Amino acid sequence: MYSSINEANAAVLDKVKSARPFWVDVTSAGEVIPWLAEGKHLLHAGPNIQWDEMTGPMQGACVSACLYEGWAKSDTEAMAMLDAGEVKFSPCHHHNSVGPMGGITSVNMPVIVVENKAGGNFSYCNLNEGIGKVMRFGAYGDEVQQRLHWMREELMPVLKDALAHTDGGVDLGAIMAQGITMGDEFHQRNIATSSLLLRTIAPSIACVDANKDVLARVFNFLSVTDQFFLNLAMAFCKCAMDAGASVKAGSIVTAMTRNGKDFGIRVSGLGDQWFTAPVNTPEGLYFTGYSQEQANKDIGDSAITETYGIGGAAMVAAPGVTRFVGVGGVDVALDVSEEMAEIFVEQNSLLQIPSWNFQGACLGLDVRHVVETGITPIINTGIAHKEPGVGQIGAGTVRAPLACFEKALEALADKLGLEAE
Repeated sequence: MYSSINEANAAVLDKVKSARPFWVDVTSAGEVIPWLAEGKHLLHAGPNIQWDEMTGPMQGACVSACLYEGWAKSDTEAMAMLDAGEVKFSPCHHHNSVGPMGGITSVNMPVIVVENKAGGNFSYCNLNEGIGKVMRFGAYGDEVQQRLHWMREELMPVLKDALAHTDGGVDLGAIMAQGITMGDEFHQRNIATSSLLLRTIAPSIACVDANKDVLARVFNFLSVTDQFFLNLAMAFCKCAMDAGASVKAGSIVTAMTRNGKDFGIRVSGLGDQWFTAPVNTPEGLYFTGYSQEQANKDIGDSAITETYGIGGAAMVAAPGVTRFVGVGGVDVALDVSEEMAEIFVEQNSLLQIPSWNFQGACLGLDVRHVVETGITPIINTGIAHKEPGVGQIGAGTVRAPLACFEKALEALADKLGLEAE
């Protein structure tokens, strides 16, 4: 169908660029992901993994989900259930979905619904829990459970009704185009876009017929949750990259993800196949009392942002993040984005970066460029404690393993019956 890999890649990126992801709903995960409603089933971040292979944070999040769903009455009971193999697992990516850190999603958890108005495909992501003790980092105590139930009982209905009062949902691309000029790179830093989102949806929330105290709690949560937009950015990127993947040709990376054991990528010309290698451990800054020795290996679907070309690849847009993740200052932010530009095909006119002379963010991560240059994607990430139940202990950066890209390029060459261009 395509005369060259370059021609196929152009078709993939046309689909990605023409995608118009809108936030259209918040609903129970089981309503849009039927597999979750078939039994004691959980989605997880990363490529395929089973319970006995999971690291502490993901196991802790599984315990939290079992308690949330009422499958177990205590963490001990939940652990026994999981050890006995009573719960089945599947990657979020296998269900048009993504999830940060552990990515654990169960049937009754609220999920964001994003629709590509141009292509008709959908993506899903659970709601951001805010800071403190949270499930995504492996915590599962009473504080975690109380917040999860509040999100289902109050936050989800209010947001669902508010979106029904909008004209077709919230245009996420428009908010991101503004946010990147205000210092967000959409992985570690989302404070501008979270604020813009609240400004956008506040009038619709005010129209919701709900108790004043409920609305006050929702407004308060949204106003203090600086990373609320992260989950929306992830769903945006998943929706756009899935649109590109529909071309089923070329050498563009359509997903990057990690499960604490393996790092996995998908490539546009190789369908749903995962190419994996052992995941690396992030390096960065740690909260008081914690150190590198306690860090879990990298985890989460949030690398879908770097797949799209933001996050670590757009570090130049958010130089303030570099101090937080421990990699330097403004000069380092520029160097990182310049390096990343070598492995991406083009730049994204939607997301123009003032501090990069209004160049667009990177777009089109090409496995050929990664292998040819030896430059691997840098990913901004939170750092979880390796033991279940502890949670986040810092933030930093991590590199994708080169072996994933080498395996994918070899498979692509085999499929085409020639040496990849």
